[in-house]
Amino acid sequence: MPQSQQPAPVAAAAAPGAERTFLRPAKGAVLARFDGQRSKGVDFGGVEGDPVYAARGGKVVYSGNGLRGYGRLLLIKHDATFVSAYAHNSELLVKAGQTVKRGQLVARMGSTDADRVMLHFELRRQGKAVDPMGYLAESPSP
Repeated sequence: MPQSQQPAPVAAAAAPGAERTFLRPAKGAVLARFDGQRSKGVDFGGVEGDPVYAARGGKVVYSGNGLRGYGRLLLIKHDATFVSAYAHNSELLVKAGQTVKRGQLVARMGSTDADRVMLHFELRRQGKAVDPMGYLAESPSP
């Protein structure tokens, strides 16, 4: 997730309707989209404290603020293929090692290490950044 000197490989987005098994993790408007270079994810707007939901069930593999540029960050490993990242939260509601369900409240939106309140959401498929919008179900989270 941290920036490297060479751009990370970018996987193609899912085909329409394919693997759209991830819930939208926040209800706010899309502020910035994935571009595969500068932005490895999608930014959703909102107000401080808005709910952030697990996009799919899995195990929390990181919950903290030790990665520069991401503020309070959650990483959820969904299976051998997918890991999702939820950054800039004001509050983390789950800890590393916990199992979470699809749609579970896992954090509160904030602006830690960011210039505005937002959720920065990333999705990695086999370690490569992919456009999350190609994998999100049409309807927003609960």
